[in-house]
Amino acid sequence: MLTIRKSEERGHANFGWLDSYHSFSFANYYDPKFMGFRCLRIINEDTIAGGGGFDTHPHRNMEIVSYVLEGSLSHEDSTGERSSVRAGEVQRMTAGTGIAHSEFNSSKLDRLRFLQIWILPNRKGLSPSYEQRSYSEEDKRGGWCLIASPDGRDRSLTIHQDVSISATILAPNEQRTYELPPQRYAWLQMVRGEVEVNGSIVREGDGIAIEETTSLSIEARSEAEVLLFDLP
Repeated sequence: MLTIRKSEERGHANFGWLDSYHSFSFANYYDPKFMGFRCLRIINEDTIAGGGGFDTHPHRNMEIVSYVLEGSLSHEDSTGERSSVRAGEVQRMTAGTGIAHSEFNSSKLDRLRFLQIWILPNRKGLSPSYEQRSYSEEDKRGGWCLIASPDGRDRSLTIHQDVSISATILAPNEQRTYELPPQRYAWLQMVRGEVEVNGSIVREGDGIAIEETTSLSIEARSEAEVLLFDLP
């Protein structure tokens, strides 16, 4: 069964410096039908104007993945960690026992666009930690590029949950398949472009909750980038 979450039906908040779309309930946006999917809690598509950013704020017991699409995301935290995540790079932050950090656009002029993803961890009280890696467009072409997994295999980030996150870029008319074992679920998030998934058309910003389905067939109708979450 495929349930499509249309881009235009997402929650939306625009503060001038921040333009944010929420696939699931977040902050002042609340929809009891979209509180997350399985252990996937948040997918926010954030665009931050030059010079903008989030002031210091706390997190606890959450796996937070930042998937940067455009520009550069800088952050500082209460452990003294400082880094920048550029377009094509992905960062995993384990908030664990608690961490306070700020996130901001590295540029004073150019916009920053990224997906912020929250996943519930498999246990509470983990030590806060970070991991960051670059995945080129070539890494994502021709097949699925594993970017996060429970065991960090194939150069993927290690995430503290039984979740695999894969990315792919398809040329027009290119096809891709994905096999889900029984009793597994998936969420597909369209990053850009347009594809057909098991007969359903989805476009940039759309998501699909996938249940009771073991085989996905994806065909691109344009140049497209797709994220796939394989979930328990």
